[in-house]
Amino acid sequence: MNKDIFTYIIVFGVLFLTGFYTHQFLLENLSANLSFSLEKIYLFHALFSVIVCINLRVVSTVDKLFPQLGFIYLGILLIKLVLFSIFFYNPIFTRETFNLPEKGALIIPLFIFLLTETIFVLKILKLKE
Repeated sequence: MNKDIFTYIIVFGVLFLTGFYTHQFLLENLSANLSFSLEKIYLFHALFSVIVCINLRVVSTVDKLFPQLGFIYLGILLIKLVLFSIFFYNPIFTRETFNLPEKGALIIPLFIFLLTETIFVLKILKLKE
């Protein structure tokens, strides 16, 4: 289990660093300005994904909770959405429109970390097979 936790931390750390700096580089080349902090968006997704994967890996060792792990993950995704809305309410939800780089800056980190998180959760769910 310690190896898995270390793997989660390394993978999401590398995703944060490569994703953020690549995204920042592309935005600078396009001369696009964002009305919110791209670093905070990436950091939120990276930290929350690490926490989710570590907690699900720990909970997967409890035999009574293992059959419910998929439903627990769905509940955690809802919590993630609510917390994202709370943390980024002012810079995101008070604006009427976004330009294309701003839309991408919100969607790209979400899909990068959600896809990776889902792959790790599927591996955790297959542990008991």
